[in-house]
Amino acid sequence: MNLANKLTISRIVLTFVFMFFLFSKGIVFKTLALVVFIIATWTDFLDGFLAKRRNEITDFGRLMDPIADKILIIAAFLAFVEMKLVPAWIIVIIIFREFTITGLRLIALVKGKVIEAEMAGKHKTVSQMVSIYMILFFIVLKEYSANIFGFWNENLEFFLKNIIFYMMILTALLTLISGISYLIKNKRFFINAKNK
Repeated sequence: MNLANKLTISRIVLTFVFMFFLFSKGIVFKTLALVVFIIATWTDFLDGFLAKRRNEITDFGRLMDPIADKILIIAAFLAFVEMKLVPAWIIVIIIFREFTITGLRLIALVKGKVIEAEMAGKHKTVSQMVSIYMILFFIVLKEYSANIFGFWNENLEFFLKNIIFYMMILTALLTLISGISYLIKNKRFFINAKNK
């Protein structure tokens, strides 16, 4: 197994470490959750970079890289639902899109084709990552503000949660738009799935 694939696998492992820290009580654990998530997202950049630079792109990498991404992102969003920071219905939209497009990519891969990332998909990914980082910074800020600096209050929390909510609405819209775009441009893969 090459280094790029090891980094892909490490992202899945880091997802569970991230979840453990996120649901642990205390400033230190919440901060560690943010740090681990940052490291996990960097492995996403590094595995692709190394695979291309070393000419080590493999079928395993093509299959597992997007799956590892989805595991990390969906785990984070589900954790936020459990923590009552985002509405469940928004995350259902995101999960539905991710599984649908991942299934489409797998169908294409079986046929020897690779569905390349398009601009709408990249905007979707950026919006999801920005939303997750915003929420994680909110969690860390709340911990430090309430327990160390002592300036946290209900009005500030309400204001920040509203920002998070509207960012999640934007994320859901971009997620839907990119999903529909992928389906329209690659409909040949599932329309003719039984014939080819």
